[in-house]
Amino acid sequence: MVTGPSFEEMLRPQTIDPALRAEARAALEDDPLSPLNLYNISWRDGQNRVYHIVLPKALTGVDANIALIYGMGFPSGSHKVGAAYSVLLEKQLLGEVDPNEHTLVWPSTGNYGIGGAFIGCRMEYDSIVVLPEEMSQERFERISRYGARIIRTAGSESNVKEIYDEVRRLRRSDPKIRVLNQFEVMGNYRFHYYVTGNTLVDLAAELQADGIGAGQISAFVSAMGSAGTIAAGDRLKQVWPDHKIVGLEPIQCPTLFNNGYGAHEIQGIGDKHVTWIHNVFNMDALMAIDDMDALNGLRVLAEASGRDALRKRLGLAPDQVQQLAQILGISGICNIIGAIKTAKFYDMTSRDVIVTVATDAMERYGSVMARLRRDHGPLDEAQATAIIDGVFHRAGADWIMEGSREARERWHNLKYYTWVEQQGKSVDELDAQRDPAWWIRQQERVAEVDSRLLAQRGP
Repeated sequence: MVTGPSFEEMLRPQTIDPALRAEARAALEDDPLSPLNLYNISWRDGQNRVYHIVLPKALTGVDANIALIYGMGFPSGSHKVGAAYSVLLEKQLLGEVDPNEHTLVWPSTGNYGIGGAFIGCRMEYDSIVVLPEEMSQERFERISRYGARIIRTAGSESNVKEIYDEVRRLRRSDPKIRVLNQFEVMGNYRFHYYVTGNTLVDLAAELQADGIGAGQISAFVSAMGSAGTIAAGDRLKQVWPDHKIVGLEPIQCPTLFNNGYGAHEIQGIGDKHVTWIHNVFNMDALMAIDDMDALNGLRVLAEASGRDALRKRLGLAPDQVQQLAQILGISGICNIIGAIKTAKFYDMTSRDVIVTVATDAMERYGSVMARLRRDHGPLDEAQATAIIDGVFHRAGADWIMEGSREARERWHNLKYYTWVEQQGKSVDELDAQRDPAWWIRQQERVAEVDSRLLAQRGP
């Protein structure tokens, strides 16, 4: 059966056999559908540099340093491919799935499904991606290009229950179906805890060597879709106990904030439930972001007048503007707004480093940007300047809830309605997550998975 890198090799790709890594790096450009690209699942490029940019303070308007790590450099164009690979690798090593017997189902609102299509088909599995019909057209096109089948469910980003209902139907209809649910399976958590988290520990030292920050990360800010990415904060809090973990969700669907519901347009987050893999007892603050702020912030980068405003009004260098326009998607803008709010809320200074994430890139939102331009007309430079000021510079301390003992208890209790009432978990399983030792046991399984993979490779 096809396998790829271990957790340790995803964290430090320089430990991969040099000849194999050279072949894999070549395949990234020359043969993007080759299984060799499994060995390109890493936050580091071919020169072992972390995919990141420190955002210009002229854009953020705060003294704190905001570093953005971005997923565009991963195979499939999003770091969600790492979670998909880790989930499948673990299942395969444990003998729970076999490409000669099973069909994989990947429930998703987009990037995990794209990652699942890429990973599943490269590892020679028949794969089905289940996602809402109102997601961007680019998502459906990429899933098809990677070789997976698609089932479209009703609704948009926040209609996850409809995905679960379809997955339940599929499971009952075919005994060969195996569901790899990113919202539940701990391989997703482990990828981000170990690979993303430790990459950020390394990045803090690299930034300090460049004169940025004091060698630590003060806060990690991440919107919550599956709540996989935010698991990196669990690792950072072990290294720096005062570290702040800040979760984001849409104002239009503020599920954790006030049991809210509704549709929104920040694709990839705000799925109207608390995921099984989210360690809510570690979250220090919850912030809600307006989806129109995220959309308009991306419009500034998508349209020429917006890019002109960034250069002329803020003094950003042309290469900075070009890079931002390439690496950011809607949720990335959401995360930047959340990072700015975090800097202001915690009174962070130039000694502080806040890290956030661009899960995917502009390439997945051309149809969304075209719709906005059609519905609202093209931006002129004055409008773009007003958006920059309103979305970024004036991001404030509204829609913020601190992670008090009572808030964390409430966030945890919300898991009951999805996971016990709908998905068959027991109350005992839910209560077990209150114990920090439960999460530590999940983290320690990284070594077990790597050991199994190395044993399978042989001498």
